Amino acid sequence: MLIDVARRLFARKGVEDTTINDIAVASGKGRRTLYTYFRNKEEVFYAVIENEMDRMSRRLLQVAQKDLDSEEKLVQLVYTHLSLIREVVIRNGSLRAEFFRDIWLVEKVRKQFDRTEVDIIRKIIMQGIRRGELDVTNIPLSVDIIHACIKGLEVPYIYGRLGSSIASSRPLVKQVIHRAMAKIDRPDEAADYRK
Repeated sequence: MLIDVARRLFARKGVEDTTINDIAVASGKGRRTLYTYFRNKEEVFYAVIENEMDRMSRRLLQVAQKDLDSEEKLVQLVYTHLSLIREVVIRNGSLRAEFFRDIWLVEKVRKQFDRTEVDIIRKIIMQGIRRGELDVTNIPLSVDIIHACIKGLEVPYIYGRLGSSIASSRPLVKQVIHRAMAKIDRPDEAADYRK
């Protein structure tokens, strides 16, 4: 409850203009209660970001559990991730400036989220290989590239710089994933892609 109250205050007033006392008053708790859980406002901010990342992790796990072929699951994972990042930034109003200004803190907090997402991508690829849907020779490198691409799309996606509409980019993303990972039946085509 304290984290949610803090998130709403940070979103409305910004982190810098929100005090520990503001959080205590808005939550109906005393400062002493707040200091039981957090040493300072920076720890509260850290907890807010961590909470947002945990919520995102749960949603990505839901995508991974869907009964879809591996390619479609990867495409849905990309768009779920991007939509969630945009939602977090928009939902948090003034807090969004803090997300972009203090990117090192955000990166520190999102380490666990990144590990979870990397694990999800790896499991989807391995499932696709077992089912005969994907042909991936270097799983760790493929996972790292997909994860880096998703993260690299976050800011352009948030600012609407991925074409006229996000729906128009979906076929291209699907094609990229298909070309990178699809099982290739013809030997000459396989040789071309492995170059």
